Amino acid sequence: MITPEQLNEMERAGVYWTARALQEQGSRFYRALGAALEAADATNRRLIYRTWPDALWDFYRRGQQLAAQEAGPEGE
Repeated sequence: MITPEQLNEMERAGVYWTARALQEQGSRFYRALGAALEAADATNRRLIYRTWPDALWDFYRRGQQLAAQEAGPEGE
């Protein structure tokens, strides 16, 4: 179970990298959830995060790794 601080961090972050990780690395369900997250307004985004917090935290961290890889050494 994720902490309230982790949930807040995830909710404050942009959805791009989390949605991308869901769509690139997830099962069919998670790919669809990534598309829904990307299209959702703030209220529905919170609902998605709070319904599947552990899974979304995993994909949030994966998204952070994707962002770092794409930024490369110059992004550090």
